[in-house]
Amino acid sequence: MRSLSLHTSDGQQLAADIGERDGDALGAVVLCHPHPLHGGNRFNIVVDALFTALPFAGFTTIRFDFRAAHDGGVGERLDVVAALDAVDGAPGPRFVVGYSFGALVALTATDERVAGIVAVAPPLTPQLEPPQVPTLVLSPRHDQFCPAETAAPIVAAWPRAEFEVVEDADHFLAGRTVTVAERTVAWLDRQVTARSG
Repeated sequence: MRSLSLHTSDGQQLAADIGERDGDALGAVVLCHPHPLHGGNRFNIVVDALFTALPFAGFTTIRFDFRAAHDGGVGERLDVVAALDAVDGAPGPRFVVGYSFGALVALTATDERVAGIVAVAPPLTPQLEPPQVPTLVLSPRHDQFCPAETAAPIVAAWPRAEFEVVEDADHFLAGRTVTVAERTVAWLDRQVTARSG
């Protein structure tokens, strides 16, 4: 792992870490953390589990802290662009993986480099515009903010989405972070294989 600073197009500086495995990468992943006004940062346990698993699985992975001045998910999209810029040299497709608030930011990422999205415990509403790239939604069965039975019909209307329930889990996914990481890696592997086949 190496640490670095990201610089956004509107002048924000963000702390970040990159994890890489020796040898050619399968692709690159940008990780987005939960709501910063509720204690979310790049060291969140879900983000940390993903940051551990993804480089080991062959994905160059960057995690970062969103801008200090919360911007309701709008300016944070520029933070994602800065993270994508930081992994521009990595081979393979680019993916954005987010948890909670970070999942909403991931789902609204419109950068043309993004080949797929994984949204973990996203607080979905029917008003959310469907993502236009392949998407996996991992929905905790007992999510306090958007339980699986609420999320399922929303995602069912999206054109290129898959929906999986994380059983025995609430929004915070205590004890289920390894499951989230394993499912994310498996889905990303399938996307890479499909693109290269």
